[in-house]
Amino acid sequence: MIRLRQDTPYAGLTELPVLRINPRMDNDTSASRADRIVKLSDEDGVRAILRTALADLWEVTNELTRLRPTKRERFNVCIFGSARVEPGNYYYEEVKKLAQDLARMECNIVTGGGPGLMQAANEGASTVNSCLVDCSMGIRVDLPFEQGANPYVQSQYEHKTFFTRLHHFVLVSDAFVVVPGGIGTTLEALMVWQLLQVRHMKDVPLIFLGEMWEELVDWGRRNMVEEDIILASPEDFDIPTCAKTSADIVGIIREAHEHWKQS
Repeated sequence: MIRLRQDTPYAGLTELPVLRINPRMDNDTSASRADRIVKLSDEDGVRAILRTALADLWEVTNELTRLRPTKRERFNVCIFGSARVEPGNYYYEEVKKLAQDLARMECNIVTGGGPGLMQAANEGASTVNSCLVDCSMGIRVDLPFEQGANPYVQSQYEHKTFFTRLHHFVLVSDAFVVVPGGIGTTLEALMVWQLLQVRHMKDVPLIFLGEMWEELVDWGRRNMVEEDIILASPEDFDIPTCAKTSADIVGIIREAHEHWKQS
């Protein structure tokens, strides 16, 4: 049992709240507690405790991820894209311009923090709002072949696993833009798409830029909505919006941004 100290913000309450770590153990005798001890040599007992503890840990994680700030000061746009595209490439310059336009709308830009089109997005954001710490964010994953964040990341987070990193993107982003990319970008895009499909996220734009994503959506319609085998609902393929240009994306984000400010 843990009681809050008298100098906590709750000190003015007539009765202090009590947090019971494990109410079932409050009345345990020393003998019954001793019976609960599992020696490390008891492999089956150790495995059972680890299974229970890990399940409880996941439950704690699930509960904590329900927490959200009451209101963010700025609208966060996450841009997923390839790490392989060099500056000067058409898509590099297009993504950089897109990020600049979004930054002028008082949007923060969130990327994976690496090179290529992630760098293009961070560069565009940081050139417009260089004085704002969080206007150009990078959420990285520890990889042996990448040597830190790109030079335009102003606020950096690093994860050890792709799982926690992907979840971080979802927690902090108000809109997602997917530009040309490879397997990693496809994974990120499909994860967001599925979360919108099952309504774990609502009213969050998912926008694709580039013919490759139009072909992906068309492939899904052709192969997942067949008369003889239904693998998805027709409306699932209306979730992403396929944009032709960065200007189209700005218009979609502007509308979502206005709705966000009014909500």
